Amino acid sequence: MNHYPHPIIAREGWPFLTLAVVVALAATSLFGGWSWPFWVIALFVLQFFRDPARTVPLQANAVLSPADGRIVVVEKARDPHADREALKISVFMNVFNVHSNRSPVDGTIERVEYFPGKFVNADLDKASTENERNAVVVTTDNGTVVTFVQVAGLIARRILCYVGKGDRLARGQRYGFIRFGSRVDVYLPLTARPLVTVGDKVSATETILAEL
Repeated sequence: MNHYPHPIIAREGWPFLTLAVVVALAATSLFGGWSWPFWVIALFVLQFFRDPARTVPLQANAVLSPADGRIVVVEKARDPHADREALKISVFMNVFNVHSNRSPVDGTIERVEYFPGKFVNADLDKASTENERNAVVVTTDNGTVVTFVQVAGLIARRILCYVGKGDRLARGQRYGFIRFGSRVDVYLPLTARPLVTVGDKVSATETILAEL
């Protein structure tokens, strides 16, 4: 299992940030004040890869948001990864959101499935079935099955997942990252009670999506 100490900047961002700063410094030495666009790019890279620590709610039956962003789906849907009817809650991340992905529940991973696919706008419903995606199916301590799926978007071109079958996840644990805009779908039992609605802004770990 991958333990991550939550630095201020995500480790995935250091190569990009280093390159952006080096280019900006070079531009400053060559162009002086005209180098400001390169510093704007460096600041964008810095904000994109920020990775702040989060406080985990104490409520035992809470399903936490796996990502920062905006709720775009709360509906009954088919969970293709656990082969069941489920409550589906989807979080859309734009390029200004934190893109670290964190586990919404405590439990043991039953399987991790990766699917190559398209890169249509992650805000669209068809992104859940047509885009590149990575699904994690977890069984909680009380036997409840929860599925969460990283979905690539129009700009996103890389899904990173650091866990595998048999790993133990804790709520709020950082398990993956998606670069540059995307979404995460969460599939819950139909008995789960949603606490968010479409349009709500949510924060990874700190926002409760539903109660089991």
